[in-house]
Amino acid sequence: MKELDETKPKPWKILKSRRDKSYRVFSIRIDTAQSPRNRFIDEFYILETNPWVNVIPLTEDDQVILVRQYRHGIRDLTLEIPGGLVEDGDTPQQAALRELAEETGYRAKEMISLGAVHPNPAIQNNLCYSFLATGAYRAGNQQQDAAEDIEVVIRPLKAIPEMIKKGEITHSLVIVAFYRFFVEYLGRSYSQQIGMPHVPF
Repeated sequence: MKELDETKPKPWKILKSRRDKSYRVFSIRIDTAQSPRNRFIDEFYILETNPWVNVIPLTEDDQVILVRQYRHGIRDLTLEIPGGLVEDGDTPQQAALRELAEETGYRAKEMISLGAVHPNPAIQNNLCYSFLATGAYRAGNQQQDAAEDIEVVIRPLKAIPEMIKKGEITHSLVIVAFYRFFVEYLGRSYSQQIGMPHVPF
């Protein structure tokens, strides 16, 4: 048993850590760390950024409010749910409500937490919080900033699994949010009740 314990990964020892550059929405941290297994020393580059949020807006008649926008990383359009950064001084729920209103013009009667995940713990330090916005309703116009160009797209809730399966929705954090919603929040019984096909997760 002792030998097995010795083979388990352990936290690396941080020998030195410094901030490198800041790029508005994230900064780079450089850690010099030593392996507890063989004492190997290396440098690691970490993107430090505020937490993120995304929100599944669901209307009273089971329509999902999606957003289509251009993403510079892949140089293409993607179909997503509203989301963004948690600004300093905001809670994740406050940020989710703000992003929902700004990107879609919608508000919600209730916000329900669907949990949080690490987007990429290998190189990022933040969490992404997902919310379900129930009773979503149009309350005004979008409030986009100069760098945004967002189209509001409305789709039936029961169409979402097939859209994911066909690759119409490819953003990993959006798919995680829908996984949490369908599998953990609703469960199989509700899916069967509304005639939704087997969820492909």
